[in-house]
Amino acid sequence: MPALATGLDGPPAFRDRVSSGLAAEFPTVPPGTVARRVADARARAEHLGIEATPEVVERVAREHLLALVNSAPPPRSPR
Repeated sequence: MPALATGLDGPPAFRDRVSSGLAAEFPTVPPGTVARRVADARARAEHLGIEATPEVVERVAREHLLALVNSAPPPRSPR
C-alpha cells in the first residue's frame, strides 16, 4: 500500500502541468503547498485504485486547495 506522497512523484511533465495550472489559479497559496496537494491527490488516487490522470489529480487537488483557501480566517484590520 503506497503512503501519502513525500515528494513529487510521477513524470515531471505531469507534475509541472498540473501544479503550474493550479498555482496560477490560487496565487495566494505558496507554490510548494500547491505541489504538495498535487502529489497527495495523485498518491490517494493510486491508493484507491483510480487511474491518476492529470484531470483527476487536478480536480481533487483543486477541491483541497479551495477548502484551504476558504477555511483561512479573514485578515485582521489594523486598529
